Amino acid sequence: MAGHIALAETDSTNAEGFRRAPVLTGPTWIVSEVQTAGRGRRARPWASPRGNFHATLVLKPEGPPETVALRSFAAALALRDAVVALSGLPDSLRLKWPNDVLLNGGKLAGILLESTGLGGATPVLCIGIGVNLIAAPDPAEMEQGAVPPVSLLAETGHRVTPDAFLAALAPAYDAWETVFQARGFAPLRDAWLASAARKGELIRARTGDQTREGVFDGIDDHGNLLLRMAKATVAIPAAEVFF
Repeated sequence: MAGHIALAETDSTNAEGFRRAPVLTGPTWIVSEVQTAGRGRRARPWASPRGNFHATLVLKPEGPPETVALRSFAAALALRDAVVALSGLPDSLRLKWPNDVLLNGGKLAGILLESTGLGGATPVLCIGIGVNLIAAPDPAEMEQGAVPPVSLLAETGHRVTPDAFLAALAPAYDAWETVFQARGFAPLRDAWLASAARKGELIRARTGDQTREGVFDGIDDHGNLLLRMAKATVAIPAAEVFF
């Protein structure tokens, strides 16, 4: 079972995780009531009001970076399981590649993996997780075409505290981590695809200045997005996906 550090305030739970990593002796959850400089992918600001869930799981995993990174799927599946356990609404949840959890089609949660020293003697992986438990950002502040944010409270009527959410999330992550270590990525891939958003539908994948449009055909054995285009199906390791 992972350890737990509770904070009233920090700049970013991922940043806190890296600061504390040298003295941590095992997997540890760092949860903060407030983040003053929370961030999402591509260093975008992440709104972090009190009452939402802001946490990082700090791990020191062995293995090559590309294998370690597959834990983003374990985190997504654990988030799905935790929300289902707390809301009883399995049919309302979908997983959006690469690292979002959708509730009723809106973005409920995001995952940010950051690491240092992977494959070396002192690896550190910080799995940052933000969940809109009681409040969501103003959709007008989001990038055009982005999935609109939603909160668990507004969508379901369930008021869940951060402590209660961690109590559901931590064992759910432990279960998927155990599967991953024992059986590899294949069972995670299958479970993730069973809840994938927009599989078989037309999407856009943007990498840098390049945007490609095609049918979302799932993910491959390395977690890459499979995009079926007119002439071929391409595997995309990193992109922003728009519906």
